[in-house]
Amino acid sequence: MGMMNKIFNFLGLQEEEEVVDREAPYGAADEPEREQQEFRRVKNNVVSLHAQKSSKLVLCEPRNYEETQDIADHLRARKAILVNLQRVRPEQAMRIVDFLSGTVYALNGAISKVGPNIFVCTPDSVEIQGVITDMMNDNT
Repeated sequence: MGMMNKIFNFLGLQEEEEVVDREAPYGAADEPEREQQEFRRVKNNVVSLHAQKSSKLVLCEPRNYEETQDIADHLRARKAILVNLQRVRPEQAMRIVDFLSGTVYALNGAISKVGPNIFVCTPDSVEIQGVITDMMNDNT
């Protein structure tokens, strides 16, 4: 196999050929000859460095619980969401947060409170760092 074929195989641009290795007998004439076959195949796992063209933050201000599914659809599309729950009743806000928490958990994402009745929900491709403690302590 030439050097170029090895490079193409390493990069996953070409599948490797079957490689057959044979061992010589041990020297005793009565022992059967052993053959070992080694099959190596390379999967074409090509991952784009620019998997997501642009990161988007979607701002949502639901007015009732029925709009929660639209918010979850944005999460499934791997978009970060800022949810303002100031226009819904407290009971509905709790239901919305519970639903979004389950959605975020199923998608291996994260949810974080950033203000009074304001939450940020992110998919697993977006990491949330830091905590806003001053605002949390003033409002609780």
